[in-house]
Amino acid sequence: MNISNKLTLSRVGLTFLMMEFIFLNGVIPKMCAFIIFLLACLTDFLDGWLARKRNEISDFGKIMDPVADKVLVLGALLSFVQLQLVPAWMVVLVIIREFLITGMRLFAIRKGVVLAAESAGKHKTVSQMVTIFFILIFLVIRESAVSFSFWDERFQEGFRSGILVLMSITVIFTLYSGWSYLWQNRKFIRSL
Repeated sequence: MNISNKLTLSRVGLTFLMMEFIFLNGVIPKMCAFIIFLLACLTDFLDGWLARKRNEISDFGKIMDPVADKVLVLGALLSFVQLQLVPAWMVVLVIIREFLITGMRLFAIRKGVVLAAESAGKHKTVSQMVTIFFILIFLVIRESAVSFSFWDERFQEGFRSGILVLMSITVIFTLYSGWSYLWQNRKFIRSL
């Protein structure tokens, strides 16, 4: 197994480690979750970059990279639902889109057809990562609230409102990118 594929697989392991730290009390575990998330995002960049640079692009990498991305995003979002930071229905919509599109891509690969990623999907991924980034920052600040004089109920509600706005934008990008992907690949869908 090449280094690119190892980095891809490490993202899955990092996701479960991040989730463990999200549920632990205290500012240190929340900071660890945040740092692990950043490392996982870095592996997402590095695995593709290394695969192209070293000419190690593989079928395994083509399949596992988007799957590892989904594990990271959905692991974080499901953790936030458990902590009652985001509404479950929003995450359910994201899950449905991710399973539908990823399933379709994997099915296409089995048929020997490559369904390329598109720009709407990349914008969706950025919106998901930005939302997770800010929610993790919220958790770090909330856990260290004792040391911040500005942290009061009003500020916390403002942060929660910001999380809902970010999550709403993420859901809109997610649903739009799913629709766009289905539309662009409608010929393949009709051929099934």
